[in-house]
Amino acid sequence: MPDLWSELLTCLALRQRPTSPSPGETDVRPAAAVGRPGTGGRRRETLTVYEGASQRLDHGWLYGGQLLAQIVRAAMCACPAKAVKSLHVVFAHEGKGDAPVFYIVQRQHEGRSFATLTVTARQKRDIVATAVVSMHAHEDGPEHQTVADVSEMPGPRHRVQVPLLPWETRSTADLDETGAHPPDYELWMRTPQAPAEFGAALAAYATDLSPIGTALRPLEGVGQSGNGTAFTSATITHSIWFHRAFHTDDWLLLRHHSPLVAHGRCFGKGDIFTADGALVASFAQEGLLRFRP
Repeated sequence: MPDLWSELLTCLALRQRPTSPSPGETDVRPAAAVGRPGTGGRRRETLTVYEGASQRLDHGWLYGGQLLAQIVRAAMCACPAKAVKSLHVVFAHEGKGDAPVFYIVQRQHEGRSFATLTVTARQKRDIVATAVVSMHAHEDGPEHQTVADVSEMPGPRHRVQVPLLPWETRSTADLDETGAHPPDYELWMRTPQAPAEFGAALAAYATDLSPIGTALRPLEGVGQSGNGTAFTSATITHSIWFHRAFHTDDWLLLRHHSPLVAHGRCFGKGDIFTADGALVASFAQEGLLRFRP
């Protein structure tokens, strides 16, 4: 496997593409943007297309966190005067690691304070994800938060190797354990130094990894490593809300909780805190969780 950190930074450096394909290229525009009879082929909405490289992972499929991170970057590139406030993503089709992903960004509304975008992620001829993204220009105002205090960060002996996270992580729990535990999980993380504009995307990348594993914790005899053998899992929908600015090369705590497993699905939610307890982002995920007979 190549250096995952360098490859991830490359994946976040999206390249703007023309909205009309060159000869021999696939038209990545959604049908609504191509035009309809009587319009002369004119687009009805402002549209931008970006291309993102895919991580070359051993298992060959796209990690959902890559799509989340690149959706954040596509929105920021299309609307640079504002920050991503929230995104709500539906994963439509399994992606592959052997091809780039094209992000078609349509501006539904853009005012002085807020903007709303839709982002369609396409790979080859498949739509792999669709997203609604809300953007907000910075505003000052009073601040208040009501959350449980942040626990003390574990020391260096609690360093863990988390697959797909190419940076330092610490935790006192192990999602691969098969004993029954409460459906909670805390993961501390700190990335190498990265461009400030990549911070939200890197955090989004990390939020996709542990919600399903957290949902499994109360189930005796099952751990996260059983995916593909004891059970099959995948992200169905994922939402993130960014509350405050932060830097991922400072320590962050991802606090997970899963209140439900039912009907072949699971639900989890979480918050992201700085080391001094500031709540900077929140996330929620619905996952597919099918157990094999």
